[in-house]
Amino acid sequence: MAKEALFGKTLGELQKIVAGFGLPAYTARQIAGWLYQKDITTIDEMSNLSKNARLLLNEHYEFGLTPFTKVQTSTDGTRKYLFAAGDMKFIEAAYIPEEERSTLCVSSQVGCKMGCLFCMTGKQGFQTNLTAGQIINQVRSIPETAKLTNIVYMGMGEPLDNIDEVMKSLEIMTADWGYGWSPKRITVSTIGIIPAMRLFLAQSQCHLAVSMHTPFEEERQRLMPIENVYKLSEVLDIIRNFDLGRQRRVSFEYIMFKGINDTPRHVKELARILNGIRCRINLIRFHPIPGTPLESSTDEVIEQFMIDLNEKGIRTTLRASRGQDIFAACGLLSTKELVKRQQEDY
Repeated sequence: MAKEALFGKTLGELQKIVAGFGLPAYTARQIAGWLYQKDITTIDEMSNLSKNARLLLNEHYEFGLTPFTKVQTSTDGTRKYLFAAGDMKFIEAAYIPEEERSTLCVSSQVGCKMGCLFCMTGKQGFQTNLTAGQIINQVRSIPETAKLTNIVYMGMGEPLDNIDEVMKSLEIMTADWGYGWSPKRITVSTIGIIPAMRLFLAQSQCHLAVSMHTPFEEERQRLMPIENVYKLSEVLDIIRNFDLGRQRRVSFEYIMFKGINDTPRHVKELARILNGIRCRINLIRFHPIPGTPLESSTDEVIEQFMIDLNEKGIRTTLRASRGQDIFAACGLLSTKELVKRQQEDY
């Protein structure tokens, strides 16, 4: 029977573990320091713990790091790492280097239950939630860890559908006993799961990104079934009425679909519904995935759309397309690996 991982435990959880073993209370902080602030991979390397403490930990736990199994490198420097997340389960993390920043896009679930029309991960169906340890393992286990300046929870899965483990991972990433990152360097994406979004806004200082993709309810229902449960108008009301302060940022992700959400009518409605919200819009080119009729808007249309929104006072940028030659869109690499393993077993 596999032992439980220590990596991914919060300080509170470590305190319960050491109390259960009858160890001194300060041992919990010592363990946290080894887990998140030192470059070690085994419990035996925790040299300031007593021999008895290490024996007890080894008897019941493992360190809990998981190396990546594959990496693909794009001509533009983007790297996509594949991690195993259980039997016949795979997740992806994308490393995106730029001139002044290096971003890691992490996954929060294996598969996804949200069923967005444009998303390859959703076509896998939902398999399981990742633990906080599995989420942070993506940060810890790539060669570029020390180069990272930003983390975005925009990989496989809907982060706020796994709110408990995502919040634990954010605590570990930002706490002084953890990695000590500024929450301003972390962005969490959501399609708008309202109860979890309220909790995230109240208990975290990290940035929020909302997957919007159209300002019209009927269109969003066709693209994103979540609109039938949590309406965009309700999501916007919560954001509008929440005191975000001056340092915290809200952005809206907007994939450009040819003939669907790229007209002057959409610009006008976006300006209306975002009135009173300090935010930015990130426009994204759509890169086709198997089994969808959607196409990307042309570069000319996207450029004009961006100009029109900026003229209406909404800060709008176009996200550069990265890693197209290595299946950088979420879910493509892991789906390919899953199909391969299934065929091998068959």
